[in-house]
Amino acid sequence: MSEPLHPAAPHHLPSFITAPGDTDVLMLVVGIVLIGAVLAVGNFYLHLHTMPERMAHKSQKLQFEIVAVLGLLALFTHNHLFWVIGLFLAMIDLPDFTTPLHKIAGSVEKMAGVAPESDPTEPRTEAVVAQPPVAGDTAKREVTSHA
Repeated sequence: MSEPLHPAAPHHLPSFITAPGDTDVLMLVVGIVLIGAVLAVGNFYLHLHTMPERMAHKSQKLQFEIVAVLGLLALFTHNHLFWVIGLFLAMIDLPDFTTPLHKIAGSVEKMAGVAPESDPTEPRTEAVVAQPPVAGDTAKREVTSHA
């Protein structure tokens, strides 16, 4: 049984008007599009926001860390000046002063006869030299037990 239309209602209703009790398809489509648009805009914003960090990733560690901190400050304070400063810093190639200074310090230590200090941030590059066996060292060594 279909209910008769109100006499003041038009006889031809648009397709997006649903009958009472039916599913509103237009609302569902608009809701899905709205959720997708919010996720897409948020993804674009975060991708754009991390652009200085991705640019500075190939540079020196200190420069990358400064750009990353500026990016976080810009994200949490909503102060765009931090992001712009980070972008400019990521574009600039800072000269490497530490490597020549370390080489100079190593050369001066070598000239002075002092053993150079190893840098804890650099990987060890010690060559393992095999020692020739000593004559008379063929006797078995006793191992003390810990029991």
